[in-house]
Amino acid sequence: MKRKLFLISFLAGIFTVLPMSRLVAAPSSAPDGAPTLDQARAMARAAERRAVENHTSVAVTIVDAGGFPILVERMEGSQLASLALAERKARSAVLYKRPSASFEQALAGGRMAVLALPDAMPAAGGIPIIEDGRVIGAIGVSGGSNPQDEQAAEAGMAVWTGHDAG
Repeated sequence: MKRKLFLISFLAGIFTVLPMSRLVAAPSSAPDGAPTLDQARAMARAAERRAVENHTSVAVTIVDAGGFPILVERMEGSQLASLALAERKARSAVLYKRPSASFEQALAGGRMAVLALPDAMPAAGGIPIIEDGRVIGAIGVSGGSNPQDEQAAEAGMAVWTGHDAG
């Protein structure tokens, strides 16, 4: 009886803690044009370099067009919550085809409806990766201030666009 009660409590805890989107299996192959793992690594390194320049540590997530992670990294010293926040920023950017900062700006302008949008993250640091007019992925960065996260995400995007100075 104790074992059954423990199992029920354990499963209830898991389903309470994990978002339901995590319970869905990721597609077996990335959509055409999505960043490769090597490209995602290069983007993450650039974002991390910018974070170091800004004297902060961050988590970086690169997602495909479906919002599924290609790469997730957390720098030493960054808060654990940054992992989830970076993914939410990237997912928001990919699903709404705009930087997550646009939701932050709308909210700052009094547009409270932003809070009701599913998967919208009103904080800077999420930028969609657009190729030939289509969103093929996104980068999300969290751990610093919103401007620092945005700068780090922009540094990652510079690798994608070929404008990386590092």
